[in-house]
Amino acid sequence: MNFFDTTIKTLAGIVWGPHMAVLLLGAGIFLTFRLKFIQVRKFPLAVSLAFGPKRRGEEAGKKQGDITPFQAMSTSLAGVIGNGNIAGVCTAIAMGGPGSVFWMWLCAFFGMATKLVEALLGQHFKKLQPDGSTAGGPMYYIREGLGLPWLAALFAFFMGCKPLFSTTTIQSNSIALALKTQLGITPWITGIGLALLTWLVIIGGIRSIARVTEWLSPIMVLLYVAGAFITIMLFASKIPAAFGLIFQGAFNPTAIGGGIAGATVARAIRYGLSRGAYSNEAGSGTAAVFHAPARTEEPVQQSLIATLDVFIDTIIICTLTALAVLVTGVWTTGTSTEMTVAAFNSALPGLGGLIVVSSSFLFGYSSLIATPYYGEIAFSSLLGVWIKKPYRWMVCLVIFVGAVLEVEVAWSIGDFFNGMMVLTNLIGILGLSALATRLVRDYFNRFPAGKGSVSGR
Repeated sequence: MNFFDTTIKTLAGIVWGPHMAVLLLGAGIFLTFRLKFIQVRKFPLAVSLAFGPKRRGEEAGKKQGDITPFQAMSTSLAGVIGNGNIAGVCTAIAMGGPGSVFWMWLCAFFGMATKLVEALLGQHFKKLQPDGSTAGGPMYYIREGLGLPWLAALFAFFMGCKPLFSTTTIQSNSIALALKTQLGITPWITGIGLALLTWLVIIGGIRSIARVTEWLSPIMVLLYVAGAFITIMLFASKIPAAFGLIFQGAFNPTAIGGGIAGATVARAIRYGLSRGAYSNEAGSGTAAVFHAPARTEEPVQQSLIATLDVFIDTIIICTLTALAVLVTGVWTTGTSTEMTVAAFNSALPGLGGLIVVSSSFLFGYSSLIATPYYGEIAFSSLLGVWIKKPYRWMVCLVIFVGAVLEVEVAWSIGDFFNGMMVLTNLIGILGLSALATRLVRDYFNRFPAGKGSVSGR
């Protein structure tokens, strides 16, 4: 292991130390209680707003925006549903044991409230840019809402670096590994192909990205959910034992033995929280960027839709991955994508592996085309809108490098930047939690049923 590998893994370990568990969960718990468990009380409303009649809000609203509310959710889902749902879950289980899944769940439940506040503030503080586009995010609400331009700039730096040096490497690495394992394709060939396919979409900006993710997100979710569900059902007798491993491992992992001998509760928490947060990105501030361009008259409605990002990503997809590798017994061997391939192949020989490879490609590709958007918005807040196109080109170049990296290093880079985003963003959302609470209260005072005259309603 060279100096760079050791350094980045050490930094990631420091960032995701015990303090991060306190901050991330603490913020989610605080916001959950302050908003009176809104993620539970208003969950049916969130589903109705996202998937009900006229959900896309095609008609122009009172506020500026570039995409419809449904496209905003699809793009956000494309950004959060990536190989963290396949490789990330398996890495967490391999490194922290099955108990890591419990901490993913806990992170997701409280993270739904965190993401709601992020999206709400992103909508409230969004701005019209010199190039005519709409932008929002933590760098805007930290600067204008809290009056801390230095902290806003610091956050923008970390957010700009994450997709450039982390998301691109992780997604291309996971796709390359899956294609090499299943089809024998050389990683550098995969890297070139991914770079080209990504460039074809992101060069056109958010409207081009939204048009693709609007149909790509539902297809990729349904494909993977179907494969995972079949795998789990064919090993249905093992489901109770799998849940036993998760709950026992959350508090007493050393008693399980097997592939995680010597694991501790701290490791389960560390990997569960870091992989969960990396996957659903609650607390990182990305929801504020993705949901800000949505055309809507009521920011609270868009923020309720944003909570579904976390639910679909972690509660549904990550759980299915975890159960698949646990019920099939492959969790004690291997790491990353190959563990999921082995699980699916146990139930569906040959076909299962192809489903994972296809899903890995679609999940990774969706992240590759979606996440550069928040990176360019972050850097444009620092340097101006001229940086957008050069940034898109740089992302495509880095994709190739990621395909040939060592997988754990790629994840450590991601953990570091994601952790620094979380640390700076939490200051913003906690500092503005009173404003968010007031906006939510005012909305439901005006619309007790929860549905106002959002665009197209």
